[in-house]
Amino acid sequence: MKRHRTGLSLTLLIILAALTTGIPATAAPASPTVAEALDHAAHPLRTAEPGGDTRDLRPLDRMIADARVVGLGEATHSSHEFFALKDRVFRHLVENKGFRTFALEAPWSTGLRLNDYVLHGKGDPRRIMREEFQRDYLWWNNTDYLRLVEWMRAYNRQHPHDPVQFMGDDFAWAGPELYDKVTDYVARTHPRLLARFTELYRGLRPTVATGVYMDQYMEKPYAERKLMAARTGEVLTLLRQQHPGADREAYEWAVQHATAIDQTARGYAFDFEDEQEIRAAMRYRDSIMADNVAWWAERTGTKVLLSAHNAHVAYVPDDPAHYPKMQGAFLRDRLGDAYVSVGLTFYRGSFNATAPDGNVREFTLGPAADGYNEETLDRARPRDYAVDLRTVPSPARPWLREARPTRSIGTQYPEPEHGIALARSHDVLIHLHRVEAARLRDR
Repeated sequence: MKRHRTGLSLTLLIILAALTTGIPATAAPASPTVAEALDHAAHPLRTAEPGGDTRDLRPLDRMIADARVVGLGEATHSSHEFFALKDRVFRHLVENKGFRTFALEAPWSTGLRLNDYVLHGKGDPRRIMREEFQRDYLWWNNTDYLRLVEWMRAYNRQHPHDPVQFMGDDFAWAGPELYDKVTDYVARTHPRLLARFTELYRGLRPTVATGVYMDQYMEKPYAERKLMAARTGEVLTLLRQQHPGADREAYEWAVQHATAIDQTARGYAFDFEDEQEIRAAMRYRDSIMADNVAWWAERTGTKVLLSAHNAHVAYVPDDPAHYPKMQGAFLRDRLGDAYVSVGLTFYRGSFNATAPDGNVREFTLGPAADGYNEETLDRARPRDYAVDLRTVPSPARPWLREARPTRSIGTQYPEPEHGIALARSHDVLIHLHRVEAARLRDR
């Protein structure tokens, strides 16, 4: 997530640190010809809502070409149109481009639980979402993602031999079933190591709710968190040293599950009183989210639609002082042109976020002000549209490569704003004229 991004209980630390930076000097206002060039390159979108005719998404097919992973961003963490559009785009890519995985900025173990429902109908998605999407992840417990997950299950009933899947790529929570998967594998294949694995994992397997676990972990002393990471690291090292045996697939999955547990422990094992350590923690988070997506894409052989904040799917950070390298940049390093980044912007509308008093509230923003990227983007004639930032004609092309104020809202509001050069950050842009706050569940 973007600033107080999901996964670490670092909200106050990050926001206070970010207050020392501001928006870079505003670039020169756009001339009318920039809007005209955007208008010429824009491909109108019929709707953000899933279902119905998707011929308006065919230009997007050409833009993403043969990409195996497509990062689809969001300018807020809780606007209905962003979530609905991701649902619509995923369905279209499944049916027209062979995509089979929806990846969310959520814990690895959460993705496994939802994937069990999507693949096998195991569990109640409403309960899974209520139990898993707590605290910093509460934004994903919304009616739009519930509809998406239920569509995925319905699709798999019709296509049992070519199913779609759900994955989580983040690390702030490693559920108890993840520990069970590792120890169960060791019990079956390397029973002599079970006692050692059990001892190393002792006290780490969660026994409380997701949100409580995350709170309690951050309250532990730094030295204790370091020791916990050393223990999960030893498990991972021991497992990697074992011969995979006849069932290499089971071995690789067990190693990945142990990796996810270790990622959780290492993600918390930074000194959050030290500004450089916080910066390293943010870099670590984006790097392992990229690792998990790349591993999944390679291991399952599926094309992946990755859902995350614009900041995470981007190539360059909007706040490099605190977020030195983003998931999109790591994915581009690993996948090259097989990764495509799609950013989302909006001109006006509402969203849910955590207010300064700690309560989740709905906020509404009017039209973007002069000098903002969105003010010029909205001058194009289509109300909602997609545009390929790599091929847009001049004078829009150089204008899009200049940093200027852009709405980029994380889980807290208000928060410091930063300048964003859209064409340096993404390959493709989808601009929406208006968005409305998402409907959160169980609030």
